Amino acid sequence: MRGRRLAAVALATTLAGACAARPAPPPMPTTLQYPEFVYPIVPRELAASTQAARVDLGWRYLQSGDLGSAEREFAAALAQTPELYPARAASGYVAFARKEYGQALAAFDAVAQAAPTYLPGLIGRGQALLALDREAAALEALEAALAVDGSLADVRRRVDVLRFRRLEGVIEAARTAAKAGRLDEAEQGYAQAVAASPESAFLHRERAQVARRRGDAALALASLRRAADLDPADVASLVQIGALLEARQDLAGAEAAYRRAAAVEPNADIDARLAKLAMRAFDATLPPEFRAIEGAAQVTRGDLAALIGVRLDDTLREAAARDVVMTDVAGHWAAAWVTQVARAGVIEPFANHTFQPRAHVTRADLAGAVSRVVALLAVRRPDLRAHLTERPRIADMPAAHLSYPAAAVAVASGVMTLASGDRFETARPVSGAEAAEVVSRLRALAGASR
Repeated sequence: MRGRRLAAVALATTLAGACAARPAPPPMPTTLQYPEFVYPIVPRELAASTQAARVDLGWRYLQSGDLGSAEREFAAALAQTPELYPARAASGYVAFARKEYGQALAAFDAVAQAAPTYLPGLIGRGQALLALDREAAALEALEAALAVDGSLADVRRRVDVLRFRRLEGVIEAARTAAKAGRLDEAEQGYAQAVAASPESAFLHRERAQVARRRGDAALALASLRRAADLDPADVASLVQIGALLEARQDLAGAEAAYRRAAAVEPNADIDARLAKLAMRAFDATLPPEFRAIEGAAQVTRGDLAALIGVRLDDTLREAAARDVVMTDVAGHWAAAWVTQVARAGVIEPFANHTFQPRAHVTRADLAGAVSRVVALLAVRRPDLRAHLTERPRIADMPAAHLSYPAAAVAVASGVMTLASGDRFETARPVSGAEAAEVVSRLRALAGASR
């Protein structure tokens, strides 16, 4: 009997010592040591585990700063119940607190295998990947967390920052590729950037520039239109839309784009584009022979008459009409303009009453027509009269040359230019491009509208 009492006392003493050795569980601190860590909730299907209580106890130790005690609780829980993945997630947070980020990631990866939608594991994994500078993988983990619970404001803010930083890198790489001429690589980068941030007008603008350089007019046009829709004040994109539509021969669409740009920011460049467009629209109503003039290797007298008649119609109408007789004009495609310029005295018929509309024009012939137009303009433009009497030096044409007076007016007025060495080259044939440029300068002097 006495032996039994001694045994009971000894057992009670041992139990009392054991209880005294184990401190009471700490309460959850009012100020958390790691507020960014997510509490590892034990799901209902694991709540019946005898080790579930250790997860909460270990978490209290963790948030109190006692990492050793926290680790022991989580390790003990996992030793008894390996499938208790909340304890695994909690152990990952302990490793993270110790800055053992690789170990933390391994724990969170294991949780992801056991429970792919477990938020504490997904968020912890994202935090560990960020600490390891693996931003792309971290973004995926945090985006997965948002897919589970879209109300996580802190996670969403971090995702937004990561997306922006990732996008910055993609954009910079695309710009670098574009500058280096690696246009396919640049397009891939811009496509990725636009997919990530479809509401950024500047991305569509930059992508359009790359598309134009790659020769992809359709993509360039679509990108510019999207940029202009996102930013209605984007005049540059509207102007480029107009230019692309012009190239497609969509003159009505081009005019609409230019007018939309002019409504936002009127300027001389847009006015010039609209004027040129109006000219093109007008030219579309003219005979095909007229539209072919500018590309001709050599222009004829008939071609030049048509150019002057169309582009300087108002000036010719101001001239006193002369009676002319021409025997070889009927049936020529430019007969009406030939008659108009001849009656205005700009291009005169020959003494035998022929105009010879198919004869090629030389620089001397062109100078004669230019000087007569300048003389017509000077009637109402006194500032031009000085050009009629100026005598510039022309190296290959002495003042006594029959064509010198006309060439002098053409050069002095700035309508025609000298070749190298100050030579006029009177006998050189005139191309369609040169004739069109000279007539364009005459139009500028006249202030013509077409």
